[in-house]
Amino acid sequence: MIIKKAELETVCGITSKLPAHTRPEFAFAGKSNVGKSSLINAMMNRKSLARTSSQPGKTQTINFYNINDALYFVDLPGYGYAKVSLEAKAKWGKMIENYLKKSQVLHAVFLLVDIRHDPSENDKMMYDWVIHNGYRPVVIATKLDKLKRSQVAAHVKAVRQGLGMEKEDILIPFSAETKQGRDEIWELIEGMYKAAGI
Repeated sequence: MIIKKAELETVCGITSKLPAHTRPEFAFAGKSNVGKSSLINAMMNRKSLARTSSQPGKTQTINFYNINDALYFVDLPGYGYAKVSLEAKAKWGKMIENYLKKSQVLHAVFLLVDIRHDPSENDKMMYDWVIHNGYRPVVIATKLDKLKRSQVAAHVKAVRQGLGMEKEDILIPFSAETKQGRDEIWELIEGMYKAAGI
């Protein structure tokens, strides 16, 4: 997809009402510091539209990015390592669950995990939770550039097994640095977009 327009259109906090979109939404979930903002920037060919931070837990809102007035990327709050209170984490969880249950136009949930490590308990919980809410997550294994090429297959296998993925479930290795995997993700999104007949 040629990106002619990409802008942060809506920011939803814990008490905000979700926007009533008619265009398809594609959500991105993942633990703090897994590279969600970097992936979204890479997908939109922008350097810093989604704010990146070395400090875990930066995204504490649901951010809706309008792409070409055709679809939305939805950046969900990071889970896991963020140095926030359990009360705040519980509120984020409710916020994400509310979104997954209420969005009428959510077409896919992309779950980001770090390819270098076996999936954490939080990753597994999120994976199962997305399935519980009626979606088969597409797994994006980030930070691919940090591995040697010879290590990739073994790490992909470890991620698939760690999450308990089915054979037909999709996993895409991705690097925000080299943009490897970007085209496959766009291909998937465009396929779903066309299938929606919009």
